[in-house]
Amino acid sequence: MRKLSLQEFVTLDGVMESPEKWNGAFWSDELEVYARDRLFEADALVLGRATYEAFVSSWPLRSGDDFSDRINSLPKYVASRTLRNPGWNASVIDGDVAEEVTNMKAQPGRDLLVYASGELVNTLMAHDLIDDYRIWVFPIVFGAGKRLFDRHDSKALKLVDTRSFDTGVVILSYTPAGRLPQA
Repeated sequence: MRKLSLQEFVTLDGVMESPEKWNGAFWSDELEVYARDRLFEADALVLGRATYEAFVSSWPLRSGDDFSDRINSLPKYVASRTLRNPGWNASVIDGDVAEEVTNMKAQPGRDLLVYASGELVNTLMAHDLIDDYRIWVFPIVFGAGKRLFDRHDSKALKLVDTRSFDTGVVILSYTPAGRLPQA
Protein backbone atom coordinates (compact mmCIF):
# COMPACT_ATOMS: atom_id res chain seq x y z
CA MET A 1 0.00 0.00 0.00
CA ARG A 2 1.26 3.44 -0.93
CA LYS A 3 1.38 6.50 1.31
CA LEU A 4 0.00 9.85 0.29
CA SER A 5 2.56 12.46 1.31
CA LEU A 6 2.00 16.22 1.34
CA GLN A 7 4.71 18.83 0.67
CA GLU A 8 3.40 22.28 1.49
CA PHE A 9 5.18 25.65 1.68
CA VAL A 10 3.61 28.15 4.11
CA THR A 11 4.53 31.45 5.68
CA LEU A 12 4.54 31.95 9.45
CA ASP A 13 0.99 33.31 9.15
CA GLY A 14 -0.18 30.24 7.21
CA VAL A 15 -0.28 31.69 3.69
CA MET A 16 0.35 29.05 1.03
CA GLU A 17 -0.57 31.09 -2.02
CA SER A 18 2.11 32.13 -4.54
CA PRO A 19 5.22 30.83 -2.75
CA GLU A 20 7.33 32.05 -5.66
CA LYS A 21 6.71 35.56 -4.29
CA TRP A 22 8.20 34.83 -0.86
CA ASN A 23 10.27 31.64 -0.67
CA GLY A 24 13.26 32.49 -2.88
CA ALA A 25 15.14 34.53 -0.29
CA PHE A 26 15.13 31.53 2.05
CA TRP A 27 16.06 28.80 -0.44
CA SER A 28 19.38 27.00 -0.03
CA ASP A 29 21.35 24.04 -1.31
CA GLU A 30 20.38 22.17 1.86
CA LEU A 31 16.66 22.67 1.12
CA GLU A 32 17.27 21.57 -2.46
CA VAL A 33 18.74 18.27 -1.24
CA TYR A 34 15.80 17.71 1.11
CA ALA A 35 13.30 18.43 -1.69
CA ARG A 36 15.18 16.11 -4.04
CA ASP A 37 15.22 13.28 -1.51
CA ARG A 38 11.46 13.62 -0.96
CA LEU A 39 10.79 13.63 -4.71
CA PHE A 40 12.82 10.45 -5.18
CA GLU A 41 10.75 8.69 -2.48
CA ALA A 42 7.69 9.06 -4.72
CA ASP A 43 6.70 7.38 -7.95
CA ALA A 44 3.81 9.71 -8.86
CA LEU A 45 2.54 13.22 -8.20
CA VAL A 46 -1.02 14.19 -7.27
CA LEU A 47 -1.77 17.82 -8.08
CA GLY A 48 -4.63 20.26 -8.19
CA ARG A 49 -5.30 21.95 -11.51
CA ALA A 50 -3.80 25.33 -10.60
CA THR A 51 -0.60 23.76 -9.28
CA TYR A 52 -0.39 21.52 -12.35
CA GLU A 53 -0.76 24.53 -14.65
CA ALA A 54 1.96 26.45 -12.77
CA PHE A 55 4.28 23.43 -12.88
CA VAL A 56 3.66 22.53 -16.54
CA SER A 57 4.49 26.10 -17.55
CA SER A 58 8.04 25.77 -16.22
CA TRP A 59 9.26 22.25 -15.36
CA PRO A 60 9.16 20.78 -18.88
CA LEU A 61 11.54 23.56 -19.95
CA ARG A 62 14.16 22.33 -17.48
CA SER A 63 16.39 19.28 -17.79
CA GLY A 64 19.87 18.01 -17.09
CA ASP A 65 19.67 17.78 -13.30
CA ASP A 66 18.29 14.99 -11.11
CA PHE A 67 15.32 16.97 -9.78
CA SER A 68 14.11 18.32 -13.13
CA ASP A 69 14.55 15.00 -14.88
CA ARG A 70 12.71 13.17 -12.10
CA ILE A 71 9.76 15.56 -11.83
CA ASN A 72 9.38 15.58 -15.61
CA SER A 73 9.40 11.79 -15.88
CA LEU A 74 6.97 10.98 -13.05
CA PRO A 75 3.31 10.29 -13.81
CA LYS A 76 1.02 13.07 -12.60
CA TYR A 77 -2.61 12.78 -11.52
CA VAL A 78 -4.44 16.08 -11.71
CA ALA A 79 -7.70 16.73 -9.87
CA SER A 80 -9.75 18.92 -12.17
CA ARG A 81 -13.28 19.36 -13.46
CA THR A 82 -12.13 21.51 -16.39
CA LEU A 83 -8.72 20.30 -17.60
CA ARG A 84 -8.74 18.14 -20.74
CA ASN A 85 -5.81 16.50 -22.57
CA PRO A 86 -3.17 17.64 -20.08
CA GLY A 87 0.14 16.29 -21.42
CA TRP A 88 3.36 16.18 -19.33
CA ASN A 89 2.75 12.55 -18.29
CA ALA A 90 -0.52 13.60 -16.66
CA SER A 91 -3.94 12.02 -16.28
CA VAL A 92 -7.01 13.89 -15.11
CA ILE A 93 -8.98 12.82 -12.05
CA ASP A 94 -12.36 14.29 -12.92
CA GLY A 95 -14.64 12.08 -10.88
CA ASP A 96 -14.64 11.35 -7.17
CA VAL A 97 -11.15 12.48 -6.12
CA ALA A 98 -11.27 10.70 -2.75
CA GLU A 99 -12.27 7.42 -4.39
CA GLU A 100 -9.60 7.69 -7.09
CA VAL A 101 -6.85 8.53 -4.60
CA THR A 102 -8.00 5.68 -2.33
CA ASN A 103 -7.65 3.32 -5.31
CA MET A 104 -4.19 4.70 -6.14
CA LYS A 105 -3.07 4.23 -2.53
CA ALA A 106 -4.18 0.59 -2.64
CA GLN A 107 -1.86 -0.15 -5.56
CA PRO A 108 1.71 -1.27 -5.00
CA GLY A 109 4.40 1.35 -5.33
CA ARG A 110 6.18 4.19 -3.65
CA ASP A 111 4.69 7.36 -2.16
CA LEU A 112 2.19 9.52 -3.97
CA LEU A 113 3.42 13.08 -3.52
CA VAL A 114 1.09 16.07 -3.30
CA TYR A 115 2.60 19.49 -3.90
CA ALA A 116 0.69 22.63 -2.85
CA SER A 117 -2.87 22.34 -4.25
CA GLY A 118 -4.90 23.90 -1.42
CA GLU A 119 -8.39 22.85 -2.50
CA LEU A 120 -7.18 19.32 -3.22
CA VAL A 121 -5.37 19.14 0.15
CA ASN A 122 -8.55 20.12 1.98
CA THR A 123 -10.50 17.43 0.10
CA LEU A 124 -7.88 14.77 0.82
CA MET A 125 -7.69 15.78 4.47
CA ALA A 126 -11.49 15.65 4.84
CA HIS A 127 -11.36 12.00 3.70
CA ASP A 128 -8.39 11.10 5.95
CA LEU A 129 -6.23 10.24 2.93
CA ILE A 130 -3.02 12.10 3.82
CA ASP A 131 -0.53 9.84 5.58
CA ASP A 132 2.43 12.19 5.84
CA TYR A 133 2.31 15.99 6.20
CA ARG A 134 5.56 17.89 5.47
CA ILE A 135 4.86 21.52 6.22
CA TRP A 136 7.71 23.80 5.16
CA VAL A 137 7.39 26.97 7.29
CA PHE A 138 9.21 29.96 5.81
CA PRO A 139 10.25 32.79 8.17
CA ILE A 140 8.10 35.50 6.67
CA VAL A 141 4.70 37.00 7.43
CA PHE A 142 2.99 37.60 4.10
CA GLY A 143 -0.22 39.08 5.47
CA ALA A 144 -2.75 38.07 2.82
CA GLY A 145 -3.50 35.11 0.61
CA LYS A 146 -4.97 31.64 0.64
CA ARG A 147 -4.28 29.76 3.81
CA LEU A 148 -3.68 26.08 4.28
CA PHE A 149 -6.39 24.00 5.97
CA ASP A 150 -9.13 26.55 5.51
CA ARG A 151 -11.99 24.04 5.13
CA HIS A 152 -11.87 20.97 7.28
CA ASP A 153 -13.10 19.30 10.40
CA SER A 154 -10.81 19.39 13.41
CA LYS A 155 -8.02 16.86 13.18
CA ALA A 156 -5.18 16.03 15.49
CA LEU A 157 -1.76 15.49 13.97
CA LYS A 158 1.22 13.85 15.63
CA LEU A 159 4.57 15.59 15.22
CA VAL A 160 7.10 12.96 14.12
CA ASP A 161 10.04 15.11 13.03
CA THR A 162 11.27 18.69 12.96
CA ARG A 163 14.08 19.86 10.76
CA SER A 164 15.46 23.37 10.74
CA PHE A 165 17.71 24.98 8.15
CA ASP A 166 20.23 27.81 8.30
CA THR A 167 17.93 30.09 6.27
CA GLY A 168 15.28 29.92 9.01
CA VAL A 169 13.00 27.45 7.22
CA VAL A 170 11.57 24.73 9.46
CA ILE A 171 10.02 21.54 8.12
CA LEU A 172 7.43 20.06 10.43
CA SER A 173 6.53 16.43 9.73
CA TYR A 174 3.24 15.06 11.01
CA THR A 175 1.13 11.93 10.74
CA PRO A 176 -2.60 11.72 11.46
CA ALA A 177 -3.47 11.21 15.12
CA GLY A 178 -7.27 11.11 14.86
CA ARG A 179 -10.13 13.55 15.23
CA LEU A 180 -10.48 16.13 17.94
CA PRO A 181 -13.84 16.62 19.64
CA GLN A 182 -15.87 19.50 18.21
CA ALA A 183 -15.92 22.59 20.42
